[in-house]
Amino acid sequence: MRIERIALSGFRNYDEETVSFGPDVNVICGPNAQGKTNLLEAVYLLTGAHSFRTRFDRELIGFDCDWASVLADVESAGRDQTVRLLFKRGQSRQVTVNGAKKTSASLAGLMTAVLFSPDDLYLIKEGAAARRRLMDSAIGQLRPGYAALLADYNKLYESKMRILKDWREKPSLLDTLDEFSDGLARCSARMIRYRASFSERLAAAAAPIHRDFSGGREELGLRYVTVSTVTDTHAPAEEIYRQVLDHQQAHRQAELEAGQCLTGIHKDDLDISINGVAARAFASQGQTRTAALSLKLAEREIFRTETGEYPVLLLDDVLSELDAVRQEFVLNRIGGGQTLITCCEDEDISRRTGGRVFSVREGRIR
Repeated sequence: MRIERIALSGFRNYDEETVSFGPDVNVICGPNAQGKTNLLEAVYLLTGAHSFRTRFDRELIGFDCDWASVLADVESAGRDQTVRLLFKRGQSRQVTVNGAKKTSASLAGLMTAVLFSPDDLYLIKEGAAARRRLMDSAIGQLRPGYAALLADYNKLYESKMRILKDWREKPSLLDTLDEFSDGLARCSARMIRYRASFSERLAAAAAPIHRDFSGGREELGLRYVTVSTVTDTHAPAEEIYRQVLDHQQAHRQAELEAGQCLTGIHKDDLDISINGVAARAFASQGQTRTAALSLKLAEREIFRTETGEYPVLLLDDVLSELDAVRQEFVLNRIGGGQTLITCCEDEDISRRTGGRVFSVREGRIR
C-alpha cells in the first residue's frame, strides 16, 4: 500500500503543487511553518476525508481561495486508484474514486495510514480522549461501519446534551430525552464490541514490541475500560445495549441535575500499565515515550495483519523529540512499507534510511 503521487490545489499554504513519493522512506525537510505537516495532512485525508488537525473543512482551504483539492494516485491491494477530495466554502466535501462519486466513509480500507506526531508521545500521560482518538482512528480505517457509528453517536450525544442543558427553560424537551438515551445505548453496544476487539489486538501486538524496546526489562499491559455495567464486552450487542441502558437509567436524575451526560462510551479509556503499575501515574518520561512508540508500531502491525500490507506510516517531526536509542529503534522497524518522515533538517535521516529527500519552502516542494 502506498501513495504514488499527490497534487494539491488551494490546500492550506499550497497553491499548485505535485509530488511523487518513493515506495520506501521519504524524508520531507524544511524549516517550521513551511507546509510539511500540511502535506502529511493531505495524505492522511485519503484514509477517510477527515483531518487529524481540524474538524472544519473550511480550514483546509487556503487564504484567498474558494476551494481546495487533493488529488492522489494510490496503490492498494495490487490495484491503482485515483482519489480526489474537493472542499468548497459553504458546501459539503466531494469525494470521487476513479471518477465515481463516493462517500467519505467509503474511503475506509482503500488506503490506510498510521500517524505519529509529537503529541502522541504524551499519549500515555494525557486524558482519556487521546486514547479514544487512537482507537477511533484505527478502527475507522479498518471497519467502514465504525466511522458511521461514531458520527451517529456524536450527533445523538450533542442532542442529548442540549436537552440536559435547556430542559429547565423548556420542560417539553424532556419528552425526547429517553429516545436519545436509547439511541446512544444502541450505538454504544456496537462500538464497545469494536473497541474491545481492537484493544485486545493492540495489547497483544504492543507487548512484544515494548519488551524488545526495553531490553526485556518491562512488560506493557493494556485494558479496555468502558461503562461499568457491561460485564462482557464481547457479548451480543443486544445484551450490551441493555446493560448500557441500565447504567443510563440509573444516572438519569443525576444527569438532569448536572445538566450534562454523565454516562456513556464518550468516557471510555485504555488502562495502560508497565510492569503492573499504572503508567499514567507512575511511568517516567522515557517509559511513557517508549510505551507510546510501542502502541503506534503495534497499530502498524495490526493494519498489516488485517490488510496483508503495511499502511503508509506518517512520522510528523517525531524523531527530533526522541533520543538516539529510540530514534534507531523506530528507524530499524519501519521497513517493509512506505514511510513519510518530516523534520526541520535532513538530520542525516536520508543516509540512515536510504530515503528520498524532499525540501519544503513556503508551500513549494523540491
